Parts: sequence; structure tokens; C-alpha cells
Amino acid sequence: MASSGAATNIFVLLGLGIAGVILAARRLRRPARPDHGAFIARLELLPPPQPPPPQAPHPLTGLCFAIADALHVRGYITSFGSLEWTRTHEEATQTSPVVSALVDGGATCVGKTVIDEMAYSIHGDNKHFDTPTNPAAPDRVPGGCSSGSAVAVAGGMVDFALGIDSIGGVRIPGAYCGVLAFRPSHAVVSNSGVIPVAPSLDTIGWFARDPSVLRRVGHLLLRLPYADIRPPRHFYIADDCFELSKIPARKLTQVVTKSVEKLFGRQVTRVNLGNYLASRISTLKNYSNGQENADTKGPSLLAFSNAMRLLHNDGHQIEEDNPEVDNKDGHQVAVGDHRIKEEDDHQIGVGDHLINEEGSSLLGPGMQFSYFSARDLFSARSTLPSYKAKVVDCWMDAVLQSRQKMREFKDQHMEWINSVKASVDARIVSSLSNDGDSVIDNCQHARNEARLALGALLKDDGILVIPTALGSPPKLNAKELSSENYNSQTSCLSSIASMSGCCQVSIPLGTHDKCPISVSFIARHGGDRFLLDTTQTMYATIQEQVEILAKSNVSSKQAMNEEAAEAAKEKGNAAFKEKQWQKAVNFYTEAIKLNGKVPTYYSNRAAAFLELTSYRQAEADCTSAIDLDPKIVKAYLRRGTAREMLGYYKEAVEDFNHALVLEPMNKTAGVAINRLKKLFP
Repeated sequence: MASSGAATNIFVLLGLGIAGVILAARRLRRPARPDHGAFIARLELLPPPQPPPPQAPHPLTGLCFAIADALHVRGYITSFGSLEWTRTHEEATQTSPVVSALVDGGATCVGKTVIDEMAYSIHGDNKHFDTPTNPAAPDRVPGGCSSGSAVAVAGGMVDFALGIDSIGGVRIPGAYCGVLAFRPSHAVVSNSGVIPVAPSLDTIGWFARDPSVLRRVGHLLLRLPYADIRPPRHFYIADDCFELSKIPARKLTQVVTKSVEKLFGRQVTRVNLGNYLASRISTLKNYSNGQENADTKGPSLLAFSNAMRLLHNDGHQIEEDNPEVDNKDGHQVAVGDHRIKEEDDHQIGVGDHLINEEGSSLLGPGMQFSYFSARDLFSARSTLPSYKAKVVDCWMDAVLQSRQKMREFKDQHMEWINSVKASVDARIVSSLSNDGDSVIDNCQHARNEARLALGALLKDDGILVIPTALGSPPKLNAKELSSENYNSQTSCLSSIASMSGCCQVSIPLGTHDKCPISVSFIARHGGDRFLLDTTQTMYATIQEQVEILAKSNVSSKQAMNEEAAEAAKEKGNAAFKEKQWQKAVNFYTEAIKLNGKVPTYYSNRAAAFLELTSYRQAEADCTSAIDLDPKIVKAYLRRGTAREMLGYYKEAVEDFNHALVLEPMNKTAGVAINRLKKLFP
């Protein structure tokens, strides 16, 4: 009898164990929800009637969109990702101007979407409304804070959606859900009618599956007039940022490199962004936390991330009453009620304002800076060795004199958090720091220097390329979501645009291990039109290259050869810069032997041959490059130079003319043609 009872107990325990496994599996699988759990509330804001002909229809006609539930809609309580917030707040009395502008532009608003509690996290989890299901990877987090908006777009429920982005709240869910995500330049889209998180970092961003929709929304919100598309001239791949990525760097960068070569006939430039920022941002070392000597990747970027997180948790920022933009002539930018011009070469940025070298205001008629006298400050600091130092001093004085208007997350919400502390996620409460004003002032100092530094690097026609996120989206409830190392390294990547105020777009690049992956393009602050246009121009080619890479069954040896060829090319470039022409030729020759299908290798070797006066070899290499890619401008220029030196003047003119066809504003080709026509009319 005893043995029979023991056997019964074993079966009972076994049954309970199996039941537990089944229940756990069901929890992990998560039942399908019709809207993937993206929406908090369904609503319908209809656009006005179409204007009568011959007027053009509304620009967003036929599109529907959703908004993150941090934006107000009249008659609805904005939940801010929290049931407790909903319980303690009233209905909104006005609709966010951004939402109204989109509806007036012809789009229909169909609902409000889930955000992380108080828009504070980057993971997409929410204990109040549940975590939306990532349509691209159901067992993975959707990313936050604008998780519901990204999910709604990825699931095909809307054409586009609005989100809020302070430290990655639009870019990261865009990357995790495999859709386009755009963070505009700081303060160029009004934050009025939005619950603030950290005003010095906050922006309203948007998601879309189609680059043309992304661009149409951007043109309306940024109030951009029609203008010709300006092609990018420089692409900078931040190698140290890709070293942080868990995805093989080659899988991300190769798509961009090949797309740039195919569309523009240009090479990308490799940079170490951390070193560049460290050389330009004097206060960066204040946020290293000892990491500069640690065995860690990207210590400068980690320091930059630390500064951003300080601002996010407890920072201060001049908060304009109604920051708006008016770009009707393509040059104006408005901050609050201040309208300024960006046409004058002698103007420089001070925070979100501009002043000229004399220190006088570039605002509208009769308007002056209400915070400080730029003229007096310039006069007082005229002995400084660098113009940049004067700009930074002006900005710091503006911050100090406007302390009464500065409010960030803690200042905005700490009183409410204390009143309902038991209901707020403990991670939010514990992360709110008590750093003093001097620490926050230094963060603002770093922020302003970052904008100047990236502006100097990218200018008007440059694109910085970085990974959007560390890698594939983490699994639901994964330990890494609470890992300080994971969060700080993810912040390294998002802090670049957040701290500098530059615009950034996340572009999907297919999948890795069945999960979405992406890459980001960053343009200078104010370069939003340029970035949107570049995205639309390149998107189809990027996706084509993604498919080619996915379908190609490249052997491991060939892949290694291609990687070794790229390394040889980089060594050749370094030797060329040091004027070691023969050494450069040898490296380029090695690259060609390893992979003879890259036109850049032949074109670069031709440049070295020209320096060695080996004109026939240069001509032959350029011909090989052009055979591989008929749009490679530098090869035509170099072959034209070689032919001119060989006395083939007619053929040289043809090459220079071909370069002008591909690039009409190319000065080298124009000067060469004029020179040859004068010598041989």
C-alpha cells in the first residue's frame, strides 16, 4: 500500500510539473491580439473637406495615423502610460497642434497607443496596459517608449504614427519592429500639447513603412516648401559605434557602402566618432566615471551617454512656451516666438538661437534676446583664443539666467510621483538623481558642444552612419533588460542625436537570426529635409542590397577575402595620405587580388599611379573601374588627367565632360575643360 501511495504522489507531482510547463509556455507564447495590444483608445479625428479645384488636395489625403498617449486630444485623458496618471488627471481641453496639423493636412487619426510608463524606458514593457506584441518578432520586446506606435505601423494598422523621443523612444522601437523611424532636429517640431519628459531632449518623431509617407509627414510638420533634392556628398561610418553592435559590422555597413557606391559613385569615410567627440567636447571627461582607463568599448561614447542620462533623469533646459518652426522660405527657423535666419555665413548657433559676430539679435523686427545681452558677452570674452569658446560661454550664461524657466522630468513630475509612489515603477523612482545645478550645467555645456562638433563634421551635405541599437531586440522578460551594461551601451548610440539635437532616421535592413536589424543616418541639426530626401532616394537601393546580401551564398573564404580586401584598401588610403605612393599602390594591388570586383580599388590605385607619373597604368585602372561602375566620377576625372598627360586631349575632354554629366557642379572637371579648350581651341 505504501509503494502504491508513493507512486500516486509521483504521478501527481509529475502532472503538476507538466501543467506548469504548459502554462509557462502559454504565457511566453502570448495569445494573439487583434491590434497586437498597440492601442489604448480608439478614436476618429476626420480631416476637413478637400479644397475645390484647381487647388491641390490635402497632402496627406487617404492616410491614417495613431499617436502615442503622451499627446493630448481634446475630450480624452492622456494616460502617460500609467493608470494612476489617468486616475489623477482630467480630460485634455485642447488637441496637440501637431495632431491638428496632420488632421488638417488630410490624415485621419484613429487612436492613441501604448507608451512605457511615464515614457521613461526604452524597452516597451508596461505593467498597466501590458506590453504590445512586436509583429516582427512576437517573442521579443517592441522597444520603447513609443512601443504602441511602432507596433501599429509594423502591423499595418496605420500608415504612420507619432511617438516621443528623448533618449531613443522613437528610434529604438522603430529598429526593433523593423520600420522607418524619424527623430527630427530638437525644437523644430512643436512640443506644445505633449506631456514633457525632459524638454532639453524631447522631440516628437514618427514611424512609417513607406519612405515617401515618412517624407510627406515630415514636409508637413516641418512646413517645408518645394525644393530640389540635394544629394549627399559625404558618408561617415562610425567604426567604433559598430564595434558596440552584436550584429556583425560587415552585415550592416556593407549594405550602406554598396548603396552609396551604386547611387552616388562615392566612397564612405571611416571615422572613430568617440575620439572625434572627445577632441571637441571639453567636458566629456567629467562623465567617464573612470571608464577611460577601463577595458571597455567606446569610453568616450559611454561618457556622452552618461551626460544624456543625467539630463534625462534630473536635468534642466530652457523651455520655450511654444517652440515652432516656419520654413516657408527654406531658411527660417523659429524657436518659441523668435524667428531667425540661417542664410548668413557669419551666423553661429547658441543653443537653439542664432546670433551674428557682432552679437546682435537675428530675431524678427524689434525683438531681442530676453535672456542675455549677446553683444556684452562677446565683448567680455573677446580675448578667448577660440570663437567656439565664446559661443559656449554665451549659451552657459543663457542657461544660468533662465533657471526659473527650467524644468525636466523630475521638476515636472516629482510632486506627483511622491503622491502616488507605490503605484509608480520602482525603477523610475530609483533612477531620479539629486545631482546639483553645476552637474546639469556641465551636461548642457556638453550638449551644446556636441551640436557644434557634429555640425562641423557633417556640414550641409554629410551623413553619419551608426547602428540604431546594439543588436536584435531582447527577448521578453530577458535579464539584459535590467542590465546596467545593456542600458548604458544602448544609450551610447541614442545619445549622439539626443545630446547634439541632430536629426536621425532608423532604416530597416532585413533580419538577423529572424529578428529585425537596422542602421541609422544622422544629419546636422536643421538638416531634416536633407535627411528625409536622402532616405527616400536611397531606400529602394538599400533594400535591394539587403536582398542581394540575404540571397547570396557567399563562401566563408570569399567573405574573408572581401574583408581582407577592405582592410588592404584602408591601409592603402592611409599610405596615400602620408604620400607614400608606391606603398599605397602595393596595398591597392593586394586588395584587387583579393577582390577584383570593386571599382574603388582600381580608382584609388589610379590616383597613386598619377602621383608616380605612371599615366598608362592610371588610365588602365580607371578604365577597369568604369567598366565595373559607369557612374564612378573620380575614375573619369583621373582617367581624364592621365590622358591629358599622355597627350590624348580629345579623349581627356570627353572624360571630364562625362564627369560633369554625372556631377554638374564638379569644379575639377570644369576647370580642366576650360584649361584644355584654351590650350587646344
